Formats: sequence, C-alpha cells, structure tokens
Amino acid sequence: INDFSYLHTNCFELSIYVGCDKYPHESELPEEWENNRESLIVFMEQVHRGIKGIVTDIHGKGIPNAIISVEGVNHDIRTGK
Repeated sequence: INDFSYLHTNCFELSIYVGCDKYPHESELPEEWENNRESLIVFMEQVHRGIKGIVTDIHGKGIPNAIISVEGVNHDIRTGK
C-alpha cells in the first residue's frame, strides 16, 4: 500500500523491518531497540532535509489543490485544504 499511497495521494508511508521476527516477544524489545536505536534516530533526523513550506496567496491564505512540481522529479504533488 505504501507505493499506492505515494503515487495516488499526498501520503508518504514507510514500513521498516528491523529483524526477522515480525512479532518479537515483549522481553526482546529492549535488545531490538538497542540494536537499531542509532540508525533509527539518524533516519528520523532526515525529515529535516528537503523542501518544505506552505503555499499561500498574496494575502497569506493557503491555496488548496495547488500543484507542486520539482524539476527532475517525475511526481507532482498537490496541497491539502
């Protein structure tokens, strides 16, 4: 569903698997966290990269459904309400 959401909506979803066991026992979670903590934190910090902002008119009011295109990226997005 992640690919569908990205291609057909403005939603960008991720699924991250950090081990082979989809449902580890509660007692194993602290070790899983320690094994993956640093890489997950560095990954989450990446949210601050890229282009972000608010699309507004000359009065500062948001423009719903505006198309945003980035040269070299073959995927336009639209602003929300």
